[in-house]
Amino acid sequence: MWGRRRRGAGPGAGGGAEELRARRREREAALRKARRQEQLVSKRLLREDEQDGAEVLLQPLPEDEVSELLRGVQRASEDRKTLLRRLRRALQDKETQQKFVRLDGSVRTLVGLFTGSLADVQMEAARCLHELSHSSDAAVAEACMPVTSYLLTYLSGHSIEFMELCLYTLGNLVVESEAVRKQLLPQGIIPVLASCIQTLADRTELPFQLGGDPSVQDCPVAAIPARGCAGRSGLRLVTAPPSQRSSHRDHTHMLRLVCSGLKSGTGAAVEFAWCLHYIVCSHTANAALIALGAVPALTSLLCDIASEISQSFSEGLELLTCPVLRCLGNLLAEETGCEAQIQDERLLAALFTVMQCYLQKHPFIVPEGLWLLNNLTADDPFFCFALLSLDLLPALLQLLPCSQAASVLVLTVLCNVAEKGPAYCQQLHQRAALPLLLGPLALPDPEVVGQCLELLHLLFLHCPQAAVDFVGQGGPQTLKQHQSTPELQERVQALLDMALQPPGTSIFSSLPAASSTFS
Repeated sequence: MWGRRRRGAGPGAGGGAEELRARRREREAALRKARRQEQLVSKRLLREDEQDGAEVLLQPLPEDEVSELLRGVQRASEDRKTLLRRLRRALQDKETQQKFVRLDGSVRTLVGLFTGSLADVQMEAARCLHELSHSSDAAVAEACMPVTSYLLTYLSGHSIEFMELCLYTLGNLVVESEAVRKQLLPQGIIPVLASCIQTLADRTELPFQLGGDPSVQDCPVAAIPARGCAGRSGLRLVTAPPSQRSSHRDHTHMLRLVCSGLKSGTGAAVEFAWCLHYIVCSHTANAALIALGAVPALTSLLCDIASEISQSFSEGLELLTCPVLRCLGNLLAEETGCEAQIQDERLLAALFTVMQCYLQKHPFIVPEGLWLLNNLTADDPFFCFALLSLDLLPALLQLLPCSQAASVLVLTVLCNVAEKGPAYCQQLHQRAALPLLLGPLALPDPEVVGQCLELLHLLFLHCPQAAVDFVGQGGPQTLKQHQSTPELQERVQALLDMALQPPGTSIFSSLPAASSTFS
């Protein structure tokens, strides 16, 4: 749901430039919708193999061995726990999972042992079910449907380790199967989770289950400011399926837990940050979150993270950084005027520190940071001016060759800056942005090249000297490489017409045709 807010026309921009922006917004909205769906599902896997020193089975078991293993588990014997361990390791293979659930009585046997009175056997059966829940095959998840009511029952009154395993297993099952999600609501998942919040709010497994459970995401959700003990602000999370409106006792302090991650440990903060991300993606609570001060709070946290990793590289903080960047970027996409809350250059400096520190070891952070930078610069000129005044343009341009996604986002941010008008385009030109565009412009990637063309159009429009220098640097020869690409050829020709004006002819003579081509 990585959004860009609607932007006004920059100084001196014509109708063509505004139409260009509208077209780009529509294209990126579709891409963001697809990206959001990918982000909303995730799974967790708990394994104990490192602790017991056993070898993990890497090959699928033949069907007769799977059947024999099941029969051994079904027979009452002293080595049942050992057989369950072997079964658990075998179920780490997808083919073995599918063979197992097809056997008559297989899942029923595990459910029986899972609900039995022998604690060791019960735990091993739970781990077998957990391995099945991690399958990417919806048929495997649906085969586990008989266990969901017991998983919910065991979320109270049992050991923390057992409750954790049940929560993770539920969180995995709901990802793959619509049938499982529909079954959980009438079974009472909402009040059960509400009860868990009261006892496990300082642990990591609860927010994963709450945030990763699409059956919860599909319910109406509202987060409203609540006053906690000693007057501290918290969040009241109200999840209200029509049949369970009486269970609105779910008070959490999610934002406080996220933002205290560097002081009290990152484990819970990471999971609560992802939960907050899912809530932001739901579009139901963003106005309340912004009113509560989520944007400056998350901004402060990002500055703290940047300070921490710049002094000494802290492994694991990237897991917190990613959802924090997404939450900030998505909140900035709301039409709420929250940009007034964060007109602080320190955010920009922190963002570049984070991207530079993680560039080598955790490059996946770079596109996340660039999405946030895109939303910061999309409408408000404050951060466009800060980007130039803090001399961060060279650091931004260095990210161009990182990846295809990074290239497109860097060019999009540069377009945001260029759209602000002649003064900004002149700054881009004076700071040698033009020569660095020739590399991406020569790539065979239509998306990267298309973004380059839009940036060049804005530079030529607002800074005619850029067109002159572009010709002097051999730019037209690079442009002509794309004249045969169907989706680019019209824009390539329009830019060539703008750049190759006869001596003494104003570049603005070709502006109407170029603007029409780029709209």
